[in-house]
Amino acid sequence: MSEPQWERTLTVTTAEQTHALAAAVGGVLEAGDLLVLTGELGAGKTTFTQGLGEGLGVRAGIISPTFVLVRIHPNLADGPRPGGPDLVHVDAYRLESAAEIDDIDLENTMDTAVTVVEWGRDRVEHLSDSRLEVDLHRSVGGESPATDAAAAGDVMDFDTDDDDEPRTLVFRGYGPRWAEVPRLLETPSPEKGN
Repeated sequence: MSEPQWERTLTVTTAEQTHALAAAVGGVLEAGDLLVLTGELGAGKTTFTQGLGEGLGVRAGIISPTFVLVRIHPNLADGPRPGGPDLVHVDAYRLESAAEIDDIDLENTMDTAVTVVEWGRDRVEHLSDSRLEVDLHRSVGGESPATDAAAAGDVMDFDTDDDDEPRTLVFRGYGPRWAEVPRLLETPSPEKGN
């Protein structure tokens, strides 16, 4: 499926707002959900995933899985969503193809966890008939945010501390799970685009 069901653009001005928005998104996620995060160095992918983890009620301490490829963050029995899904956090930057994604056996956790894949575009779409894509863009040196992930260049995101500068987050829903826009993204406000 090449065209999204819908697209929403939001602007946040601080890392705290990025985290809070992601925590709200995490609150509506279910086991089996696939999220694909795209963004250049320092765009806020790790901050966003930390917020998702908070909203899902998983163990704290989320860091980028750059060198290990996959980290699993278990749901906390005494957290805000006891019995909820675990968070599987994947960094696909060094993976060249869908076949290499298959080699890390994500299908074993796809039905019982929320899977978040950084750098997953054009690598993980085959894992599910539905996905939520989130593109995170920041203005660097006063330039406009990149509209194409490829335009960002080959940069690895080692930075876990985001600057407090405006970021644009573009959400796209694909497949039956995301046929409708989540309520938290529905209504435009002064801080939210279309």
